[in-house]
Amino acid sequence: MKLESLPSKSPALRLIEFAHALGSSPLPQPLLEQAKGCLLDGLGCGLFGAGQPWGQIMSDEILAERSQGACTIYGHSRTTAAPQAALCNGTAIHGFELDDLIPSSIIHPGTVIVPAVVATAESADATGERLLRGIVAGYEAMSRLSLALGLEPSHRGFHKTSVVGPVAAAIAAGVVMDLPPDQLTCAVGLACSTSSGIKSFAGGSGGGMVKRMHAGRAAAAGVRMSQLARRGFTGPAAAVDGRYGLLEVFAGQSAEPDRLWQGLGEQWAINEVWVKVYPVCGWIQGVVQLLLALRGPQPLDARRIKKVTVGTSEFAVKYNGNVSPSDTMEAQYSIPYCVAVALTADASDPNAFSLEAIKDPVRRAIAGRVELGVDPESEAVYPKQFGSRVQLHLDSGEVKEAATLNPHGTAADPCTSAERIAKFTRLAGLSPLKRDPAAIVAAVQTLETAKSAREFGKLLRD
Repeated sequence: MKLESLPSKSPALRLIEFAHALGSSPLPQPLLEQAKGCLLDGLGCGLFGAGQPWGQIMSDEILAERSQGACTIYGHSRTTAAPQAALCNGTAIHGFELDDLIPSSIIHPGTVIVPAVVATAESADATGERLLRGIVAGYEAMSRLSLALGLEPSHRGFHKTSVVGPVAAAIAAGVVMDLPPDQLTCAVGLACSTSSGIKSFAGGSGGGMVKRMHAGRAAAAGVRMSQLARRGFTGPAAAVDGRYGLLEVFAGQSAEPDRLWQGLGEQWAINEVWVKVYPVCGWIQGVVQLLLALRGPQPLDARRIKKVTVGTSEFAVKYNGNVSPSDTMEAQYSIPYCVAVALTADASDPNAFSLEAIKDPVRRAIAGRVELGVDPESEAVYPKQFGSRVQLHLDSGEVKEAATLNPHGTAADPCTSAERIAKFTRLAGLSPLKRDPAAIVAAVQTLETAKSAREFGKLLRD
């Protein structure tokens, strides 16, 4: 599709028509391979998250409803309707701060798009190739919608993943279902009215489980709105960038609607994905990686740690400095606590963020010796890059220092295919699913040849 042929279209309609064309236009093989990698990463996070308390509560609630459908809830034998499956699986994927993100747009695409696309593909019994096309379209839409909103919504306390998630999920699901352009536009118009999500989980009084649910609710809303549009339920065509639309309501004058379409087909959001290595907030990934390198292969004796200074963005200093986290959510967002884990434990072990672990007096003592400040270099590149600089002061007087603007896992220093497979295998092994992870890996690697998404879904059930 040539965008030059759409001079009268609004930025949002250009994005919608581009997404629709992705359902049938030839896609470069590297994009399909990247979609497979994102799918595998999301499935690993979801299979592990399904066994966490929030994942179990959500699946118990949905299964108690006995909704009819062909869609998988990760790790369970019973199936359900597509929106309900997307709700459970999105909650599970976002369940332990291991899911991917795109730094420049500050969103977690996989936790919304993967569950929406997989559930929709199972419901429609779509091909594996169409499932992958839906992932590419959804990642593109989610990143561009967030970029068009700018930073103002985040600064006001909105969680942009759950604000733009329903709209992007509706586009992704619509591509999987092959909705015509008018119905896809209606699905977007409907989904805009489901956009919501506030960052009260970061307010300092305990995060609870609500952030986990933000992703699942967004995925479910997008799937539901696309299904309604297919049945003829209409929505406003200008709901994204028109009067009282998504951009105006959430971003006001700071909105940049042209970011919805500029460079479409030239710059792909899915190529900017950051695959997380550790189960902590993206702002803290670099801090953990630097300290692990400075400490060496073995944990440090806490008595050797005099203090640690961390320089990063002003935003992270302001919102990620909690010295005494009260639950898992707060611990994963606490630079001081994550510093203590990185220096004295296995930072890749989810158990390091359990309720029991975060009460460890030794870790709390180390957290109290962490000093945060704004690093000018990191601040200059935020939010396109999440930079950090650390200094480790030892009792001997030795000071070790390191810095990075591109932590491992980012597009500038990406995880290899082998690393992605290893991450999936580790997480799947910790999940309730009693299946061979290698079989799922093999199915994902050849997914574009699969005739039935329902057959693929069976691999994710007990």
